[in-house]
Amino acid sequence: MLSLSFLPLQSMAGIPGSPGLTDTKTSASIEANTQLLRLQEIKDMDKSDMISSEKKALRKEVRAIRNEMRSNNNGIYLSVGAIIIIILLLILLL
Repeated sequence: MLSLSFLPLQSMAGIPGSPGLTDTKTSASIEANTQLLRLQEIKDMDKSDMISSEKKALRKEVRAIRNEMRSNNNGIYLSVGAIIIIILLLILLL
């Protein structure tokens, strides 16, 4: 009886246009693309005519965009020590 209550949610996930995981992934990729385009615009700007406060504001914007992109990147990071321990465990177990 309990498993029947989950079927409508799972069946709606495969229908195009229905809210689901793909919407969040596409919105995240669109946001990432706009941030990359903004970084490219800043890189292509002629900064020789700008005053120092404008340059400083651009640097802050670039740092903020890069930090946001790093925080949105949900990858798995392993240190060198963790990799060595994993290799040693694999050698011992196999």
